[in-house]
Amino acid sequence: MSDLVATVGKLAPVALVFGGGVVFARRKIIGADTSKAFSDFAFLFAIPCYLAGSLYSSDLGRLFDPRAIAAYLVTALVGMLAVGFWSRRTADARGVALRIMAGVQVNTTYFAIPVFVLLFGDASPIFPIILLQVCVLTVVVIAVMEFGAGQEHSDKPAHGAALRGVRAALATPIVVACYLGIAANAVDVPVPRWLLDALSFAGNAAAPVALFAIGLHLGGTGLRLRGAARDEYALIAFKCLVFPVLALLIGKYLFGIGGSWLTYLVLIAAMPAPQNLFIFAQRYDTDVDLAAAIVAKTSLLALLLLPGWLLVAR
Repeated sequence: MSDLVATVGKLAPVALVFGGGVVFARRKIIGADTSKAFSDFAFLFAIPCYLAGSLYSSDLGRLFDPRAIAAYLVTALVGMLAVGFWSRRTADARGVALRIMAGVQVNTTYFAIPVFVLLFGDASPIFPIILLQVCVLTVVVIAVMEFGAGQEHSDKPAHGAALRGVRAALATPIVVACYLGIAANAVDVPVPRWLLDALSFAGNAAAPVALFAIGLHLGGTGLRLRGAARDEYALIAFKCLVFPVLALLIGKYLFGIGGSWLTYLVLIAAMPAPQNLFIFAQRYDTDVDLAAAIVAKTSLLALLLLPGWLLVAR
């Protein structure tokens, strides 16, 4: 009982900031449409500052644990195969790719990083997963979606658009910040203390601002519980329940991982579907309503389930 109380206590800052955004939007104190401004600040500035400074100051040998990264990659591949096989009968190529993204990819930027900072005071374990997700998983999703788009518009070669999409993904501020932080750390570039302090000062705003932005968004859009499609609930259950269990079983029994890294892997897998899911759905004009509902509902459900996953993964 004391462990449960302590775990819930650790999540109090997350619930306070997230819930504050919901309340402010519902009462129209701050318009829900301003959530994009808060999100842009976190995505384009605060989180890249945090990542660059933290990666530069981190022990890369400890950070990039080969077994942990391999375990998460295997978990993601198993999840992709399961979701892809299940959804291929009811969706086209783009729909399958979107469902794979919903079931396997996680909201590292706006959810995982703030939660890890508030729970552990450090989001370093998420950095390898960000690179893995962008450089491997997102590339697969983009390639499949562009292939599907190319089939509908045969005059537009899919491979060229896919390459542009991959380049755009690798050039996002968060990934560039990871590159810079890792490169400066690896070659031991001298960085003045005042610059590290400035990056830390800006980065400290990332967690509360990102969580508040999600709360504003959910408070404004609300949650539609009735009339949802069957695959919507199936994807939500897979993302919030099955995928973390896969991470636990594969990490613990297949790779023999325990301790802190097992907790990190399970918690990362338990994060909600990424906001990019909605962006991709709009970009490729496929299942837009489904994507919006999954992002909203998995965000709320993931927050409610976090205390349980913290206890299970110990």
